[in-house]
Amino acid sequence: MNASVRRTWSCVLFDLDGTILDSAPGIMSSLTDTFVHVGLPVPPADELIHYIGPPLLESLQLRAGLSLEKARETLAIYRRDYRKDGAFDAAVFPGVEGLLSSLREAGVPVAVATSKPEAQAIRILEHFDLMQYFATVAGATEDETRSSKADIVGRAVSELQSAGADTTLAVMIGDRIYDVEGAAAHEIPSIIVEWGYGSPEEAKEAMATVYSADQLRELLLG
Repeated sequence: MNASVRRTWSCVLFDLDGTILDSAPGIMSSLTDTFVHVGLPVPPADELIHYIGPPLLESLQLRAGLSLEKARETLAIYRRDYRKDGAFDAAVFPGVEGLLSSLREAGVPVAVATSKPEAQAIRILEHFDLMQYFATVAGATEDETRSSKADIVGRAVSELQSAGADTTLAVMIGDRIYDVEGAAAHEIPSIIVEWGYGSPEEAKEAMATVYSADQLRELLLG
């Protein structure tokens, strides 16, 4: 591992789905219900998994071939179903809560930067008793005026600064290329976790790839 990866980070940003939470079961179930509801063919599981990570409005257009108007309607249906049935059908990845606790003990400010709607992300983190570890949670707006990962990372950084955190040596932890690119838009390096939903190809521009929470802890805290 490149020695420059092991450094004193001033703050850490985490993606949520595929990084902190294994949320695929709930998301894929709600996506299936949504596709059935709107009369679209349900993609196979190996295609549905690719909907997790990027802004869903974008995926519904690019992957499902929907117009912007139809994608917005479908997104609203999905969110109703997910809030009702899928939001808590998830599990914290092994070792992640211990890592978050270690970062808190070390005094490192931590934020969430997720493509989920912000209020929904907070509700899920509260359900899993994880809000205690985060100085702020940045997510998408319900009307999608803030939906790109770059905009969400920017909000997380701004909120951390407002809370008095030093963001000069920030690092992004995620599992998809959207995390890498969103962080890079703010000149923030990224570390990709192998336990998420991305592919090795998506990690090429990341500073490092880790296979366990213990390995990630070593890079973040030494």
